[in-house]
Amino acid sequence: MIVETSLKEKYETEIFPELLQEFKYKNIHEVPKLVKITLNRGIGEAAQNNKAIDKSIEEFAYITGQKPIITKTRKSIAGFKIREDIPIGLKVTLRREKMYNFLNKLINLSLPRIRDFRGISKKQFDGRGNYNLGLKEQIIFPEINYEQIDKIRGMNITIVTTAKSDKEGLALLKKFGMPFKE
Repeated sequence: MIVETSLKEKYETEIFPELLQEFKYKNIHEVPKLVKITLNRGIGEAAQNNKAIDKSIEEFAYITGQKPIITKTRKSIAGFKIREDIPIGLKVTLRREKMYNFLNKLINLSLPRIRDFRGISKKQFDGRGNYNLGLKEQIIFPEINYEQIDKIRGMNITIVTTAKSDKEGLALLKKFGMPFKE
């Protein structure tokens, strides 16, 4: 019988000691760890189509298990037909157990479902050990029923770590099992 360990347990038992050894940290608090995962989606058509926001809220709730926050415009832009304070996007911040569960689902279920998937780019780090991943379609998540979506929409996923450099962040995410291109 195979017992599935959570990513949090894997971090505490395997990844933490390996990173401590690999980078020779003097203090255990220097070892990089995950802080949060944020999912964002801008919905440009929401200015004309209010159902787009409702559908996206439903999708984000299915994917993350958490209700998203609606982001609104700060000022009016006539060229884009946008008035001040109308809903234009969504965001969700995952922490603790939900964060580890989402990362596990992303690595093991969702990313392999991308058509012609050969790994994700190592170039999406921000210089401080945080990783940004842009997805073109929401149907890679197993919770999304293909028949019930009205339009294919993408999203941005940001994985925030305490790593000081991209090298440390890459090592952390590789040890979690992120499928990077070689």
